[in-house]
Amino acid sequence: MEAHGGTLPDPAETPAAAHAAAQTVVEAGRGGASPETTARLVRLVEDIGIDTLAQLWADRPARSLPGALWRVYVLRAWIQRAPEVAAREYAAGMAVAQVNHAIAGVVDPPGADEVRDLSDRILGGIFDGDLAVALERAAAFCRVVATGRASLDDGDVTAAAAMVGTAEDLEASARLWRAGSLD
Repeated sequence: MEAHGGTLPDPAETPAAAHAAAQTVVEAGRGGASPETTARLVRLVEDIGIDTLAQLWADRPARSLPGALWRVYVLRAWIQRAPEVAAREYAAGMAVAQVNHAIAGVVDPPGADEVRDLSDRILGGIFDGDLAVALERAAAFCRVVATGRASLDDGDVTAAAAMVGTAEDLEASARLWRAGSLD
C-alpha cells in the first residue's frame, strides 16, 4: 500500500497486491522470525484493523493464500470477540466430532481462555510451524464449532453450514500448500 501513497491499489492491481501481501506476511513469519515477530503477525488484525485486511484479502478466492489467511484471521477475530460463544459451540460439538476435536487441539474442557489460546496457536503455526497443519487445525476447529452450533437448541443451521464451508476451504488450501500450488 505504501507504493500507492497509503491508498489501496486500483481494482486491476488488487489481486496481485493481495497475493504479494499474503506471501510477504507468511515469509516474514517463516524466515526464522523471532517470537516477537510471530506474535505481531498473530495480532495483525488488532494492529491494522479487520477492515484494512478485508479490503485486501476478503474478495480473494477462498482456496488461495490470501483467502486462507483471511479466513484464519477472521476466525481468530471472532474467537477474540466472542470467546464464550466459541467455547460453548465448540464444547457442544466435541462429543460428536471427536476426531476433529483431537486435530484442533483445544484443551478439555474448553473455556473462553482455551479457545482464545488455541486461535493464537493456530495462527502462530502458520508462521513458525507447518502452514498446512495450521490450516487443518483451523478447519478441524471450524468443523467442531459447526457441529456444536447445529446441535444447540438455539443453533443456527445456516451459520453452521457456513462454518463447514470454511472448514472445507481451509482443508483444500492445506492440500494445495502441500502440493506447492497455493497461490
